[in-house]
Amino acid sequence: YFDTIEHKISKREFHTQTGVYKGKRITVLSTGIGTDNIDIVFNELDALVNIDLETRKVKSNHTSLNIIRIGTSGAIQSEIPIDSFIVSELAIGFDSLLHFYDSKDIQFPQISEPLMKHLDWNKDKSTPYVVSFDKKLGRHMQSDLTSKGFTITNVGFYGPQGRVLRLPLSDANLNKKIASFSYSDKKITNLEMETAGIYGMAKLLGHRAVSMNAMIANRATGKFSDNPEKTVNELIKYTLDKIVSYPD
Repeated sequence: YFDTIEHKISKREFHTQTGVYKGKRITVLSTGIGTDNIDIVFNELDALVNIDLETRKVKSNHTSLNIIRIGTSGAIQSEIPIDSFIVSELAIGFDSLLHFYDSKDIQFPQISEPLMKHLDWNKDKSTPYVVSFDKKLGRHMQSDLTSKGFTITNVGFYGPQGRVLRLPLSDANLNKKIASFSYSDKKITNLEMETAGIYGMAKLLGHRAVSMNAMIANRATGKFSDNPEKTVNELIKYTLDKIVSYPD
């Protein structure tokens, strides 16, 4: 969708293009799946703008980036329509990424603690953490075409999300428990694999982040999008146009 492309580079699953869309200079970067890759991407994006790569010293003037995830997701509430868009206001990390950083000040234990109790959380699993989107950027990305989300970031695709091929699950009812949890009248809306890591790393590094989710499946009803590629492309176009109208 770019009008012009000035730079392309690719390494493993990380594919980057910088160009111009309707007068706005934007970089698009694929991260691959999971918060382990988010740890790499965010530390290195931050290093590009906030560390002098010649002297390896932190720059005196901090640069804050606007970072927007566009990705697919599965709804966990039956009333959420297939092919709809969700903007994640809160994200719950079932991975352990943020626990390796001094991150307690950005977490919401008042949500994670009752969640663990509700889920009868196994002590051998990572302690869930809860973080929020950047309110200014996030609210700009919302509209009548989007819904507000309370998103879980899973540590895997199969067992951690309740999918079964040959291996039995430690808790076959986990998704039902997740769907029935509520905090301040907010129910968990969807499952994916990066958002909580994105929100946590962005806040720790002083950047702004929001996650845009295309609902290509509903885990509660067992229904799937008839044309997920079209849905994702519509979300891409929606997001790009919102970026163009965001004040610098």
